[in-house]
Amino acid sequence: MSHVGHADEPDKRTLRREILTVRGRLPADDVRATAAALAERALDLPELSQARTVAAYVSVGSEPGTLALLDTLHTRGVRVLLPVLLPDNDLDWGVYTGPGSLERVRHGGKMALLEPSGPRLGPDAVTAADTVLLPGLAVDARGMRLGRGGGSYDRVLARLADAGARPALVVLLYDPEVVGRVPAEAHDRPVHAVVTPSGVRRFPGGV
Repeated sequence: MSHVGHADEPDKRTLRREILTVRGRLPADDVRATAAALAERALDLPELSQARTVAAYVSVGSEPGTLALLDTLHTRGVRVLLPVLLPDNDLDWGVYTGPGSLERVRHGGKMALLEPSGPRLGPDAVTAADTVLLPGLAVDARGMRLGRGGGSYDRVLARLADAGARPALVVLLYDPEVVGRVPAEAHDRPVHAVVTPSGVRRFPGGV
């Protein structure tokens, strides 16, 4: 195991599988109700209420829902950037201008994603964001995030660091996904805050 931390930390793949199994059992009504609660909580965050540009993502399946949040940010005049998955798993970006600006794209055998249909801005566009909403499966007491393992957002975080950009990093999760500890590697960065339906938790280690 090549992560830094305690020997009794769960393996990332095992933890991912457990969380995805639980998410997959969630009733659709619960997923919708959670999306509304998350939007309400997240919109009170200064990191979002005061942002001019937010890099976000469109939730898929049983992920904590983001569409209500994206629509409200757009209505408020916030410039919302959404990712476009590239063949090498890096991310390009486009601007969200409402539900009609999304198209369903299937990348190989993966789940179809909703991506912005407008002009591509390039992978470096994310460096202009005041806040970045990161997808995740869990976050721990240190603010360390467990992602899905594709590496796309590792590249995003590395790109931000290389550019000297310091946006607020925020994760949206279900309440049980805030855990005691997740495996962490040397390149992993803590986030500033996690938003769940029951509230917001901040992490002083977020950089």
